[in-house]
Amino acid sequence: MDVATSVPNIPQPSLWSSVREALRGSHQDYTTGNLNRAILLLAVPMVLEMVLESLFAVVDVFFVGRLGADAVATVGLTESLLTLIFAVAIGLSMSTTAMVARRIGEKDSEGASVAGVQAIILGLSVSLLVGIPSFILAPRLLQIMGASPDIVAIGSGYARIALGGCGAVMMLFLNNAIFRGAGDAAIAMRLLWISNIINLILDPCLIFGLGPFPRLGVTGAALATFTGRSIGVLYQFYRLARGTERLPSLARHLRVNLTVLWRLIRVSITGILQFAIANTSWIVLVRIVSTFGAAAVAGYTIAIRIVIFVILPSWGLSNAAATLVAPAFTT
Repeated sequence: MDVATSVPNIPQPSLWSSVREALRGSHQDYTTGNLNRAILLLAVPMVLEMVLESLFAVVDVFFVGRLGADAVATVGLTESLLTLIFAVAIGLSMSTTAMVARRIGEKDSEGASVAGVQAIILGLSVSLLVGIPSFILAPRLLQIMGASPDIVAIGSGYARIALGGCGAVMMLFLNNAIFRGAGDAAIAMRLLWISNIINLILDPCLIFGLGPFPRLGVTGAALATFTGRSIGVLYQFYRLARGTERLPSLARHLRVNLTVLWRLIRVSITGILQFAIANTSWIVLVRIVSTFGAAAVAGYTIAIRIVIFVILPSWGLSNAAATLVAPAFTT
């Protein structure tokens, strides 16, 4: 009897069943089996994660736009500075995803937890080094970006919260990078659902003073976003401390490992520089636009939010590729 005919044909899951499994959270070993399906299972939640991340900016500018050009300009000038924080966060998250995924691919889940802890330590350290000076110097930074006295007057509170609270952005990216590296992309996606829902509810309440909430104007937008992201980060820490099916509890490895920490920094540098160079051009462009007044900056801010909403999903695909490629390499 022909051996080939004795093996039953195993039906391949349909596209929609694979999408549903990706949204639920697949627990398969991505280093085995069909590569195209593995990419799909990872890419769907990662693309949606990036879409949700871009919603923070879209929702904020939607509500802030009702406060006038100066308020929207405040968001644009501050966010242009915040792109440098994003550059650091993305660079660190790329190396974190690669390192965690590599250990998972080697079946070394404890090593993945060690790498995750070092990424958190590094992220918290960078957040303090950048956040404290940014909080103090926020009004001066707005002036350097060409803000008028009126924009500085209404936007200092927004800038202080957005720049001083950069740790929420940093840790949201880094913790989700740990989940992505472990193949738990659906968890990262759901965390951003929570953060965005909170931001969507708090934005109009804090900006316009709905119900028992104070009317904070543009400052309320920064506070709503910071609150949504911070709650998401706290839930991330809870899930990481408890552990997942692929990733053991990080709480067991809560100590500094200089070897892994230095390796993480070394791998991150090129990614940080890559995004920092690109984002610096955005800062220069905003500084040039600011010479034409608040209306020009407001128009630029709204337009760039639409562009970012389109660009970020492509980063989700790149994250899926990084998660699958990393296990092929060793350090």
